[in-house]
Amino acid sequence: MSAPDAILLEAVDAACHFDVSAPLITRIVERRPRRILKAVDGVSFQVRRGRTFSVVGESGCGKSTLARLVVGLERPTSGSIRLHDVPDAEGRPRRPRLQMIFQDPYASLNPRWRVEDIVAEPLVELGLVTGAAAISARVRALLGLVGLAASDAAKFPHEFSGGQRQRISIARALATEADLLVCDEPTSALDVSVQAQVLNLMRQLQAELGLTYLFISHNLSVVRHLSDDIAVMYLGRFVESGPADAVFTTPRHPYSRLLIETVPDVEAPNRDRAPMAGEVPNPIDRPAGCAFASRCPQVEPACRLAPPPLVAVDADTRVACRLVPARADAAGPVAAMVP
Repeated sequence: MSAPDAILLEAVDAACHFDVSAPLITRIVERRPRRILKAVDGVSFQVRRGRTFSVVGESGCGKSTLARLVVGLERPTSGSIRLHDVPDAEGRPRRPRLQMIFQDPYASLNPRWRVEDIVAEPLVELGLVTGAAAISARVRALLGLVGLAASDAAKFPHEFSGGQRQRISIARALATEADLLVCDEPTSALDVSVQAQVLNLMRQLQAELGLTYLFISHNLSVVRHLSDDIAVMYLGRFVESGPADAVFTTPRHPYSRLLIETVPDVEAPNRDRAPMAGEVPNPIDRPAGCAFASRCPQVEPACRLAPPPLVAVDADTRVACRLVPARADAAGPVAAMVP
């Protein structure tokens, strides 16, 4: 396994904007301005080898777009996303491999292919294994690794449950000997009991293979079970980041507290919770100040003037809120990077 402190993935001020303007002729005739959707608006973070970095937030905050940026399905409008080299078996640096586990296991598998062909495709395309017998043996080993039987290789995806299909997706991702798995809501389409099985499998594989996860989810119960580090995302930006335990036990940003209050607590099911008023701003017409100001119970006039920078509030945690005092030695805004 690689050194635990080594950085595998690094994003610096990464942004992804989409032009959602009306056609040019319509804009000219009706004198409409261009409209730009800022799905991801300048985020910075580091993911260290062998750890799980989770991004959480409500639907529409830009999580999935960020995942697509990392795997190259979208190109950044500005900023950069970089994968750092990893050592091979001889200790020489090589480019890391990454794969994505998609949200819907019913749509991410080709219904016309047998499982053996689905899992074998990366092996064949990348030339990792040659020879029909060797490929078949490798596929069956991968299926065993994710808790499926060797005989399942001859079946079609429709013959499996949702949890089993997601296991097939994980086996396909592992076929490339990936260093980083980008998991975009991998359990949201599954029942709670099946979610637990898949999450336990992912933790087991991480411990055995030294995998690194970038985990995208809106479910904080799932994130708490799996994460080492967390970034809370709101309207395309990070509002808080830090170690998972710190964010869950002492959330600093009002939005982080709102999310954590939604997590069921079996010990205090009827605890008092203050509902958050207001609506999420239009991402095409962002407010000039803090995007959370319209929903924040502690909002001040200064909050509406300019977006707050993400600053260090202690050794590990960064928060973008004017009401949270910055660490004394923090000279100014810092990147949302987990030490």
